[in-house]
This record gives sequence, structure tokens and C-alpha cells, in this order.
Amino acid sequence: MATRVSRRTVIATAGAAAPMAAASVRQPVVAPFAQAAGRAPGSPVRIVTMYKFEPAEVERIVQRAAEFAPVEIRICDTRQEFQTALRDAEVVYGDVRGNELDYAPRLKWVQAGGAGVEGMDEKFRSSPIVMTNYARVFAHGISETAIGLLLALSRGLVKHYLPQFYLKKTNNPVGTPKSDHHVEMVGRTMGIVGMGGIGSMTARRAHCGLDMRVIGIDPKPLPKPEYVAELHDPSYFMKMVPQVDVLVAAAPHTKETERMFNEKVFRAMKKTAYFLALSRGALFDDMALVKALKEGWIAGAGLDVFPTEPAPPGHPIFDCDNVILSAHTSGWSPDRQVRLIDVFADNVRRYAGGIALMNVVDKQKGY
Repeated sequence: MATRVSRRTVIATAGAAAPMAAASVRQPVVAPFAQAAGRAPGSPVRIVTMYKFEPAEVERIVQRAAEFAPVEIRICDTRQEFQTALRDAEVVYGDVRGNELDYAPRLKWVQAGGAGVEGMDEKFRSSPIVMTNYARVFAHGISETAIGLLLALSRGLVKHYLPQFYLKKTNNPVGTPKSDHHVEMVGRTMGIVGMGGIGSMTARRAHCGLDMRVIGIDPKPLPKPEYVAELHDPSYFMKMVPQVDVLVAAAPHTKETERMFNEKVFRAMKKTAYFLALSRGALFDDMALVKALKEGWIAGAGLDVFPTEPAPPGHPIFDCDNVILSAHTSGWSPDRQVRLIDVFADNVRRYAGGIALMNVVDKQKGY
């Protein structure tokens, strides 16, 4: 039922990218703020959610903001209870539907429960309410999975050794290893579309861990990290595709990125190249990818996401012997949960203290 936390001042809607820290991923996006009109100093910040915070997590949030204001978190069990609680809410953790905005006259800020916000309600999109997301929080596990998927493909584990393992045998005599299905990544080129948290951290792991050359593409005018050889705007995409040995989809799902990895792209790739899909399945055409894999346009694919999730039983992707597929789970871990709560707790402290929020979403652009 009800539990509590708090916070204080407000924010406006515009977001701006902070400078990139040297040799690191770009800094969180923040938003300018404005003092909340009609708010008594020190009055409790009221947060409403349907997310079942653990008591220890609630305590961390409350304590983080304690220097500025008390925090009250109301955890609702039903949507009806949630709608009733919106009457006094300044902050929502999770989602709020457009038809619920009339219940929420004091609502100033919504913290999305994930990084992607493509399911945002249109009425909410046009409202002045600030939205923040969990950009960069999932990147640690996803980037580790990206490297794991790549090595499983390049070192022959997927196509050669796992099938042998399932048959409880090995085909290669001891001392005479085959090398035709072992590809080294050292000195090869990775092209990444989307240099946000996932893309930046994958780039750093590829360059620093595998000695790869990285080309990045992003619509924002970002400073180029030292572990990226080239950084371009999206107009460079089709020039990059034929150059790379690994092509990575790490962009958010927007109208511009939907199915951008299509037959034209897969045909333009090297026959020896690999495709990795890490952010959203809607970025690639699954049937075009199946064709590319079966007809040898590309060497293989590592997919943590899929256009329809879970991938439907009987889908021809399961007939491809050069694919490794996980279930959109690469961002999950106990450590990630700690980061989620820490990011939200810090933003609650910022809100309570009238400090700019981190990870503010440009609701019109969708990221």
C-alpha cells in the first residue's frame, strides 16, 4: 500500500548534453530547472508508483534527499489506486497514461522505468511534464553481452563447438585444431550506430579489450572519445557499412531508426562481417536478416533483441546456424538494480534541492 519518500524543486522541459568526460562515456543529460511555484520550502516531495520498491530501496531514496526535504513514496497495488494517488503527486516512477494527466494537477516529473521511451503516450509527449530515463544504466551488462555474442561467433563456438557439445563429442583430434572458423578481432573495425550508453561502452570494450578500430554514428554533435577512431552523423551510415567487420545496432527506436538495418544494408556488408543487435529489435528487418544469414551475405549475427519478442517459435531465424540469440536480457543483473535505485535517488535529491535533473528525455525526439 503506501510507503514514502520526498523531494523539492522543479525543472523545465529542455535538455542539454553535458560535455563528455575524457576517455569515458558521455555525461548524463540534464535539464534546467525552475523553482516550483507555490511550494513551501521543506514540504514533502510526493512520489507515486506501481513499482514494488524494496523497503531498503525506499530508505536509500529518502535518505539521499533528506538534506533538502522529506520524501513520501506511495506504492500502489492497482491502477485505480494509482489514479487516485496522482491527485497529490509531484513525481511518478514508471509510466503515466495521457488520460491520467487530468488526475495529476501537480505532476512535474516522470521517471521512466527503462531507457527506451518509444511507447510514450502522445498526450503526455505534448505536456510540459519532464521525463527522465535510465540511459546508460543498462550499458554495463549489455556491452559485456555484446562482446560475448561477438566472440561466440568469431571463435566458432556457435557454428562448430556448441553443436558438437550437444552431441557429446568433438570432431577435431587433439593437437590438430582447425583455424578456418577462428577469426581474430584484433585490428578489425567495428561500426556502431548510436553512441549513447550502450554504443559508447561497447566501443570502449571493443577498442580497449580487443584492440579494434571503432567508427561511431550519432545524430548529436558529440565530442569524439579517444577510443573511437571516427565519429560521424547519420549521413555517413551507408559509407560506413561496407568498411566494418562488425556492425552494431545500438540506437534508440524512433521513426528514423525503425528497420534501418534492412536488405540494402545487409547486402552492403562484407561477407565476413557480423551483425549485433543490442538496443531495440525494431531497428532491423528480421526476414532480410534471415536471408542474409542463409545466403551468406554476412558471416553471422548476435541478437539480444528481436522485432517480435520473444522470437516466435518456428521463426526461420532458428534455422540459421550462424546466429546466437538471447532474450533481451543482457541489461539485467543484481548490480544493475543497485544502479537503478542510485540514479533515481540522486535525481530525487536533485529535485528536492532545485538542482538540474540527470537523463532528461527530449520527448519530441524520443530519447
